[in-house]
Amino acid sequence: MSEEDLERYETDVELQIYREYRDVLPMFRFVVETERRFYLANEVDIQTRDSNGSVYFHIELKDAWVWDMYRPARFLKQVRVMTFRDVNVEEVEHLELPKPEDI
Repeated sequence: MSEEDLERYETDVELQIYREYRDVLPMFRFVVETERRFYLANEVDIQTRDSNGSVYFHIELKDAWVWDMYRPARFLKQVRVMTFRDVNVEEVEHLELPKPEDI
């Protein structure tokens, strides 16, 4: 497989995930962004923890969807995430997203 083929494959997979995201977004209440992943969830609990002077976040998501091109199943009942970086949580307003053809 050439580098160009691999790039084309990754682009196609990202487009498929975007389309899935657009389709499932109305099912979820929150958008959660960490430095490594992007999640949709209906319940979000974030706890700030301190361990030996280092602060980190322990995040629990219920009824979730994860943006990950290497994961065969993106719908999850429960997800636990620990991160040392900021977490962005937004409540979804369910606005109409542009279709990939319009981008």
